[in-house]
Amino acid sequence: MTELPARRLLLVHAHPDDESINNGATMAAYAAEGARVTLVTCTLGELGEVIPPELAHLTGAALGEYRLGELTAAMRELGVEDFRLLGGAGRYTDSGMMGLPDNDDPACFWQADLDRAAGHLVEVILQTRPQVLVTYDENGGYGHPDHIQAHRVAMRAVELAADAGWRIPKVYWNRVPRPVADAAFARLRDDLPGLPFAKAGALADVPGVVDEERITTAIDGTAHAAAKAAAMRAHATQIEVAEPYFALSNELAQPVFATEYYELANGERPQTRETDLFAGVDIEVAP
Repeated sequence: MTELPARRLLLVHAHPDDESINNGATMAAYAAEGARVTLVTCTLGELGEVIPPELAHLTGAALGEYRLGELTAAMRELGVEDFRLLGGAGRYTDSGMMGLPDNDDPACFWQADLDRAAGHLVEVILQTRPQVLVTYDENGGYGHPDHIQAHRVAMRAVELAADAGWRIPKVYWNRVPRPVADAAFARLRDDLPGLPFAKAGALADVPGVVDEERITTAIDGTAHAAAKAAAMRAHATQIEVAEPYFALSNELAQPVFATEYYELANGERPQTRETDLFAGVDIEVAP
């Protein structure tokens, strides 16, 4: 077996751009430190709403192919070399927003057989042997069916991988502490007159906001904030960036968080807030 880096991080996301918004600074930080950072994206986001008018003609498979190019450019900005599509390109398509007829498409990710989809992720886990996995909570952060399914697939894959011989010591869910989000939106409202976005978003627009006590881990990515913003800009069909804020197709401004927060979902809960996703992991154990 090829020797693996001592620290190995796996992230599971629903669409291209989710990784940069949620974890861009974390990914860049660990990649710069020499950790193996692996991203698995579950769909190509074929149903995403396109922002630039000159790209508005992109829909369906053509948009998915374009967004794969954006993902490639974003990973270059973050220094991440290992990024994959769950089950290979085109295996699962975007399910659209919850409650739409798109949810019923047999090819969409929402309709995927859980164990089969998890099996594709297990293949990646057994190859890369991560000590840490990052994904969404059971609501997918904000209720999108692909995000919910990504959570289900990731958590099931953790179980199946353990049965197959590799136990992932730590699983985290993406979070934002409520006080941090509140303060960021207060600053945003003051800064809004100088921004290109239509208006300020609201706390409800930020996925994974929870009370402070739920947060177990904070990764200070200030040194990699520029890389995160550049990665977000690479997803130009979906994101407009005016640091330290961004907007999606709804033109509602949101903060770009340089410090990224997590809740430890599987693993021994720390007594004090961690500053390293690998805290407490025995990285000397050979894969």
